[in-house]
Amino acid sequence: MKFVSYEYTHGPRFGAVIDNAIIDLSDAGPSLRAVLATGPLDNLQAIAAQRKPTVSLDHAVILQVIPDAARVICVGKNYHDHAIEMGGPPPEKPNLFMRTVQSLVGHRQSIVCPSASHEYDYEGELAVIIGKGGRRITPDRALSHVAGYACFLDGSVRDFQKHSFTAGKNFDSSGACGPWLIPATEVPDPQNLAIATRINGEVVQQANTSQMIHSVADIITYISTFTHLEPGDVIATGTPAGVGAACKPPKWLKAGDTVEVEIERIGVLSNTVISEPSV
Repeated sequence: MKFVSYEYTHGPRFGAVIDNAIIDLSDAGPSLRAVLATGPLDNLQAIAAQRKPTVSLDHAVILQVIPDAARVICVGKNYHDHAIEMGGPPPEKPNLFMRTVQSLVGHRQSIVCPSASHEYDYEGELAVIIGKGGRRITPDRALSHVAGYACFLDGSVRDFQKHSFTAGKNFDSSGACGPWLIPATEVPDPQNLAIATRINGEVVQQANTSQMIHSVADIITYISTFTHLEPGDVIATGTPAGVGAACKPPKWLKAGDTVEVEIERIGVLSNTVISEPSV
């Protein structure tokens, strides 16, 4: 069973996806994030099993998985080949940065190529959604704190990133998270998932999460060393080799491009690039 945040006729809602339809679960809480704070997804699954679909997935606006996430924490240079292609040694510890919620959109929504730059890049990643909060979480317990997983597009504005990492990673609507949350119980090993990014159908990144430098469990342990992780926190775990900046010549995103991030057992996150509207 998959869980989505979406809009149809009554504002932001959330529900379960069965086949190509959504079973509304919005009466279970104010948001998917809020429900995660009350306990495991088992309760939502039980409720959904007793209900009929309310809207076709194709008729709804799919929002990013956790639209009201308090934090989106990202890991840079976390695949060996990507660290090499970007220069410098692989990081000994997770290399963290933050993204704002407004820098992300959902599945099938447009991502925006900023007018201030011509170096808009793609990075396909595995996203982890925290279900059970905690501090100083040990590696052997880390995965028990995961509610589920999603695909993530870490859109990067490379020329801005050179002088401000925060700016380069946080242009409005430059990244995406979705299409849905797959419960952790359906992904027995997050370190053995095929991951690929496609631009207009062409495969530009292809790897396996086994190639991560720092595993999902180790990332959770590291982050919880300095901050209390909360239900609904999103962690993007880094991208493999093949980003546009490393191509010769560079392969930058442009208006009209379709970007797909596909991860085994999770699904396909698809977004179309548009030009930034003029002011």
